[in-house]
Amino acid sequence: MAESVGSVMLARSAMNRAATEGQRPAGRPVRGARRVSAALAGLAASTRHELLTFDDPVASAGYAIPEPFLELVGACMRTAAERADEVRRIVPRHALARIEGGLRGPGQARLVESIPFKMILVDRTVAAIPLDLELLYNGMLLVRDPVVVRALVRAHQVCWAMAEDPMAYTVPSPSPPPDDLPPQLRPVLDALVAGLTDETAAARLGMSARTYSRRVGELMAALGTTSRFRAGAEAARRGWL
Repeated sequence: MAESVGSVMLARSAMNRAATEGQRPAGRPVRGARRVSAALAGLAASTRHELLTFDDPVASAGYAIPEPFLELVGACMRTAAERADEVRRIVPRHALARIEGGLRGPGQARLVESIPFKMILVDRTVAAIPLDLELLYNGMLLVRDPVVVRALVRAHQVCWAMAEDPMAYTVPSPSPPPDDLPPQLRPVLDALVAGLTDETAAARLGMSARTYSRRVGELMAALGTTSRFRAGAEAARRGWL
């Protein structure tokens, strides 16, 4: 966790240094829903190789953000993800219940306790960060300074290495029902489990010794084994007993 916090501080420090020492702003502020929308569309269209994000899809739930804006942001993110060769999303754990289906989109996703700030980073050349670190609707900073971008990439890499696979929080689907035991083999399985000799079992079942032997062979084949001991264990595993 200390390494993750250090990377975030490094990113913020790089932004300040680029602004004060480089004699040029670390990024270009974009304000207003229309301009933010246009900038996001431009990012999506320019994506070629990699898309890295810190994302909290439910962060806007308590704010009066117009639905068309939210839909446009979602469409831009889907477009960028589909164009990129590699996609890595880092999402806070509290959002999992609301976005489980969305995590199955293009690329990979991992969970953290909380994200340091919202971010979209394209091809390691340009990043978009909300001016308030949370909501793009309130304006964002387009960052192209190489020092700052590298720091943001490193912050994402460190968080990614410490994040968790969302599959650990999903409930596994139930196993398919076992194959049905062929009816003619049920008496043979019962006799086998009871430990009867072939002669006794054949006599009780009214079969010739040859017929019983053939049925035992069919049962073994159905269970995928040649061992009578393993046959009982496999039959139990399949729910045939």
